[in-house]
Amino acid sequence: MNAVEVFLLGRKLMKLGQESMPRAGFRKLPASVQSILIDALEHPNSTIGEITRRTGFPQSHVSASIARLQKGGALVTGVDPNDRRRTLVRSATEAIAGVAERVSVPIDAALSAAMGTSDPDALADAIATLESLAVRFAMDSHREPAADETD
Repeated sequence: MNAVEVFLLGRKLMKLGQESMPRAGFRKLPASVQSILIDALEHPNSTIGEITRRTGFPQSHVSASIARLQKGGALVTGVDPNDRRRTLVRSATEAIAGVAERVSVPIDAALSAAMGTSDPDALADAIATLESLAVRFAMDSHREPAADETD
């Protein structure tokens, strides 16, 4: 598998997840704001600059999006105690818990449509594979990158 194939698979999986979610506020957000929210959730207590670097969006857009998400109750910001010039961004715990409860729905129907099959064994196999990858990536996200993996 090459980088393009992984990228395309990732986009397909993201679309399957979005299709499976109930019509929630998240789906009404522009894709760039969704990306910023996801980054902030994946990297709690990040600075605006760190989110800007990871997402590739202009800092003004990241700041405006975070303000919008903060106003909507999804994110909270605070002053970095180590450098009072920087703002730290993290999820609003209560809001995220409520969203997670509402959007925790199975992907069976969307996966079945994407695979073009309703065979329960094929669906179970695909779901088991996705769950295995999710566990693997969650474990790897906590390791330190090797010297040749850093930018």
